[in-house]
Order: sequence, then C-alpha cells, then structure tokens
Amino acid sequence: MELQKLLQGIDLFEGLDDSELAKVAQICTEKRFSKGQIITQEGAAGDELYIITEGFVEIVLGGRPTSAARVVVNLGEGQIIGEMSLLDQGPRSATVRAASDPTIVQAIPRREFDHLCQEDTRLGYIVMRNLAADLSFKLRHRNLVER
Repeated sequence: MELQKLLQGIDLFEGLDDSELAKVAQICTEKRFSKGQIITQEGAAGDELYIITEGFVEIVLGGRPTSAARVVVNLGEGQIIGEMSLLDQGPRSATVRAASDPTIVQAIPRREFDHLCQEDTRLGYIVMRNLAADLSFKLRHRNLVER
C-alpha cells in the first residue's frame, strides 16, 4: 500500500490534506524486523514514532520480554506506537517486539517531525491536537478501568 494512502487512514493524521500527508511521508524511514526482534525497549529513551505498515507487533510489559513479561496487546497495519516520543524523549513505557516475519514499520524521528511542524504550523497544530485527544482518551480510559 502506498505510504501516503496509509497515513490518510491514521487518526493521528486526520485533517491533513494531501500535500501535508506527502510532507509526513517524506520524513518516514522504513525499518524491517524479523519475528521476535525488539523494536523498542521499555525504559529506553524514545525518539521515534512508528507506524506499522506490514505484520504485527506485541506490546510487552514487565521489563525485558522473558517468561515473566506479559503481552498486553497486539497491533497491526495502520496502527502507531511510540507517539509520546513526538512530545518528549522520556523512557519507553513498554517493550515492542515484532510478532510476524517480516514486520515493517515507518519511523518518524522526533527531530525531523519538530522541524516539519516549525515549517508548517497548520500541520503541527493538527497532529498535536490529534495526539492530545488520543492521549486524553487513553488516560481517561485507564482511570475508568482502575476504579
């Protein structure tokens, strides 16, 4: 599937026009992983967002993916991981490992994303608004589940 068309279906980029989606596609870098390979490690500094373009990933909590760790969710094509990395370079909240062979993701580096937002403030505003709405939803859901 063409990357720009895939981006069009992702909530984070909802509201961007074709030229803005093309700008986002230009800063993406394809990365390939084999089943079992670690994409991000819980606790490590994050500096990239990933868009799954082929295959599946497992989100693992509990440190290194061992028998003591637990898979909390599987994600597939069109879903994103590491979105908080666009906001800060804080530690990763989970380990993400490839669950299929191959697993292909598009990486968006924070530095290039920041530069794009400074060049195109409308694009930056829309993506940050969407990101804030997504994180707000996740926080609200988590608080309701913990009650």
